[in-house]
Amino acid sequence: MAEGRTDSDGVKMTPMMQQYLSMRRQLPDDVLLLFRLGDFYEMFFEDAKIAAPILGVALTKRNGMPMCGVPHHAAEGYMAKLIRAGKRVALAEQTTEPQPGKIVEREISQIISAGTIDDLNLLDSARSNYLAAVFRAKNRFGLAYIEHTTGEFRLTEFPEKTALEDELARLRPSELLYSEEQTGEFDLFASAQSYDAYPFLIDQAEYTLKQHFKVQSLDGYGCAGLLPAIGAAGAILHYVETQLRRSVSHLRTLQAYHTDSYVLIDASSQANLDLVTSRSGGAKASLLGAIDRTSTPMGARKLRHWVLHPIRDLRTLVARQDMVEALRRESFLLNTLRRDFSEVRDIERTISRLSQGSGNARDLHSLEGSLRKVPDVREHLASLGGGTLALELGGRLGDFTDLVNLLGNSLAEEPPASLKEGGIFAEGYSEAIDELRRATTEGKQWVADLQTREQDRTGIPSLKIKYNAVFGYFIEITNSHLEKAPPEYTRKQTMSNAERYITPELKEVENKILGADERLRTLEYQEFLNLRETVLESLVAIQETASALAEIDVFTGFAETARLFGYCRPMLNESRNLVIRNGRHPVLDQNIGEEKFVPNDTAMEAESNRFMLITGPNMAGKSTYIRQVALITLLAQIGSFVPAESAEIGLVDRIFTRVGANDDIAKGQSTFMVEMTETALIANNATEQSLVILDEIGRGTATYDGLSIAWSVVEHLHDLVQSRTLFATHYHELTALA
Repeated sequence: MAEGRTDSDGVKMTPMMQQYLSMRRQLPDDVLLLFRLGDFYEMFFEDAKIAAPILGVALTKRNGMPMCGVPHHAAEGYMAKLIRAGKRVALAEQTTEPQPGKIVEREISQIISAGTIDDLNLLDSARSNYLAAVFRAKNRFGLAYIEHTTGEFRLTEFPEKTALEDELARLRPSELLYSEEQTGEFDLFASAQSYDAYPFLIDQAEYTLKQHFKVQSLDGYGCAGLLPAIGAAGAILHYVETQLRRSVSHLRTLQAYHTDSYVLIDASSQANLDLVTSRSGGAKASLLGAIDRTSTPMGARKLRHWVLHPIRDLRTLVARQDMVEALRRESFLLNTLRRDFSEVRDIERTISRLSQGSGNARDLHSLEGSLRKVPDVREHLASLGGGTLALELGGRLGDFTDLVNLLGNSLAEEPPASLKEGGIFAEGYSEAIDELRRATTEGKQWVADLQTREQDRTGIPSLKIKYNAVFGYFIEITNSHLEKAPPEYTRKQTMSNAERYITPELKEVENKILGADERLRTLEYQEFLNLRETVLESLVAIQETASALAEIDVFTGFAETARLFGYCRPMLNESRNLVIRNGRHPVLDQNIGEEKFVPNDTAMEAESNRFMLITGPNMAGKSTYIRQVALITLLAQIGSFVPAESAEIGLVDRIFTRVGANDDIAKGQSTFMVEMTETALIANNATEQSLVILDEIGRGTATYDGLSIAWSVVEHLHDLVQSRTLFATHYHELTALA
């Protein structure tokens, strides 16, 4: 711990403070310790000085010790503020009940970081929250990432750093780890922080992963030869389990992927095409906002991933199209499925919370309601047809009949949020629980009856029998009626406006009530743990079912969009043709307001006209037209139908865009330098299978210099690269190139 962190000069070291300081010394300096004291989380010393202004709470002093606190019941909102400020938060929870003369035992239950938040109220349900790690070895760059709330765990590697940067731009991890020995290479990446170099070492990382997955080799996960990616994956696992003290039991599989399976879209092109967010209109004005008609958070996250990772496998794309076609054709079945999905909650994150010990009875209740719809979905898929994909998805849906019946018969209709207050189980589930409930209820009714009898006997209508955690049950009489208090009442406490009394009879019943109440809460909590373990026996099957449901949800959304806006099924092939008849911009077609978007055609063929030069005045729609072609191509390569009367699309391997004039002050690049850097990226990386969208090359310099640059770029792309290219320009002189 840094010097001054434990400075306690002038502070009396009580046993509680000694306990606090012992825990604080175990934590890194950048972690703030929230120390549970009754109904509050307290922070002390330097932690309090750092947290108070972030949280907007008062910084106070007690015996010279800086401190601040937040209510336990509202802690999630305060923790979110700390995490957004770049801090990590450790929770020291009470593990024993307060007893006179004994210090309450506490332990650090978990450390929460930006990449491992599991409170659903703090997360965007429609996007994944990734924790990633990067590592360089043998001149290759490894990337691994987990989604801690769903159990997703993936890894890959890249031959060059720019490709890694593009993938990170797609994933946008909330937290990014890199080895402290490679600080100069990765420290400028967004959300990056260094971590101990040892877990990144290939041998150590491989050992960590093998131990976790209980395997002799990682080759079965497709990791053969992916050494830097293994280093990154092992470091993530070590960080979460060792540094953050979080459960990783729900990380049940590791998936290696290769970026050449996807249509590569660099970071600049992602932004230029407004794929998942728009610089002008936010998420709703993006491509994702236009096509997202999913009904579940799982489906929304799956769709976002597909938009950012279009695929190149023709067989998979045709299978997706078959599924969408079948759903669109069977409109009644489509509507039925969408109604079913409206009752399905976030199974992925719910089962993850339960597996990590942070879930409650409401999570079990939510899971029961969602799994109850699985048989209906399976039945609908069986009657749909939809080709082999529908059969495959139906086969991935597990049979949870017994589990659903168990949960339905055991849980109360509205379980409480807390696990320690009882009320979790339905009547009839457990004879022991029912018996303790009757004892507690009868005791409390006896107290209520006693209050009525004592009011009548003493003639004090305001006499009340109350309860608090310090004194238990007591009789309270206001000062105006004190002379009527019977002599057998024993004074317990004097208040400013009342006196509190006890009687032997009341204390005897109190012991029975509180004893039954405590035994009831303990028994219900233990029964909940048993029920949770029963559910987690099906963890892998539930995760697989959730993944299948997410895909089905995406397909129902595709079909609904196609039905609402007259999308067509594009003909996909391995040619280099790109022919669109009466195409429409997928975003503007829905958001243009009272005006009507005018459809237009595109006809590009590999030999005759693979290069289109578009000229015209400002506001003529050049940029809209060329982006429309790129977005339609992308939609086709995620398996969606497209906004057109008809379309033939030869699959592309990359989509490049160079649009607008922007500088990058952070990197010391002028507008012209940014333009030339992006143009060079396209010229050096595009292939004959790529789609290139260029808008205004050479506008950042003198007219004739710019014209010369644009002219040479056109010739290079047409003669050497031979990619399908749409080139919008103000340089009318370029039309001579025809």
